[in-house]
Amino acid sequence: MEFSATQIAALVNGTVEGDGSATVSTFAKIEEGRPGAISFLANPKYAHYLYDTGSSVVLIGRDFVLEHPVKATLIRVDDPYATVAQLLSMVSKLTAPQPVGVESPVHVAEGVTVPDDAYVGAFSYIGKGVTIGKGVKIYPQCYVGDNAVIGDNTILYPGVKVYHGCRIGRNCILHSGVVIGADGFGFAPVNGVYNKIPQIGNVEIDDDVEIGANTTVDRATMGSTRIHKGVKLDNLIQIAHNCEVGSNTVMASQVGVAGSTKIGSGCMVGGQAGFSGHIHVGDNVQVGPQSGVPKSVKDGSRIMGYPSTDYSDFARQVVHVKNLGKLYERVAELEKQLNQSKK
Repeated sequence: MEFSATQIAALVNGTVEGDGSATVSTFAKIEEGRPGAISFLANPKYAHYLYDTGSSVVLIGRDFVLEHPVKATLIRVDDPYATVAQLLSMVSKLTAPQPVGVESPVHVAEGVTVPDDAYVGAFSYIGKGVTIGKGVKIYPQCYVGDNAVIGDNTILYPGVKVYHGCRIGRNCILHSGVVIGADGFGFAPVNGVYNKIPQIGNVEIDDDVEIGANTTVDRATMGSTRIHKGVKLDNLIQIAHNCEVGSNTVMASQVGVAGSTKIGSGCMVGGQAGFSGHIHVGDNVQVGPQSGVPKSVKDGSRIMGYPSTDYSDFARQVVHVKNLGKLYERVAELEKQLNQSKK
């Protein structure tokens, strides 16, 4: 499937510079460009590749100033990164397989309706009272427990487990190994023994959420663990019981959120960050990778380190730590001089 630069520009509201008839049939990173491919330039660190890339077409920002002539046809757009994401989405919808129907063997409980345009893959289990929306794709070896709800056009990739009573919204994507609704980590210590606290709540996931492979979201002790609209969770993340993650928040891999913590909307969380339980993180907070967050954080904060602190303070601390060796030597020399002066 080929598209010309002119056709692509019309799709993305871009402006062509160069040969509008240049055609592409694949994507390539700008540093690995080849004829027939379209690339993009969003990070200034890669700007030097623009002048000798082998790609036929390159997406660049409207305000990017060329320093040298280029061989490729350029399409100027407002946001190259967002534009390539838009194009990849279009291509995915055109080329991705769209299975329908119920394969065999599958267990679908009596009374559960699978819409004509939905798909349930082999060796999956659909429990009693489950609601499956239109266009849902449940790939092989998935488990959907009793009375769970899977919203329209949601995809469960192979091996996803959705426990009983949990609700998944529309247009969600759950990647392989995701577990929704396992018991929260709740135990009551009695005479040196930890007695299990029944976890009788559920998990509710709003529309347009994507959850990466092997990420887990625990059910609430009572009430609901909530993942709000537009949240994006990377692989290998743990969201504990009764937590809440606000709309359009993103988290990188290996983040851990302890029980009953509330994270606001529009937050960005770096990999391996950890949050203590029962705290509140405000809206539009940025948390650096490997940060430990032991207490509540106000709206708009930028924090990093353990225990986490303001990003600017953390940067100064790093500088001071790097200078500790020299400081120690100076103190030792001063002590030596002081001791000599006393003799």
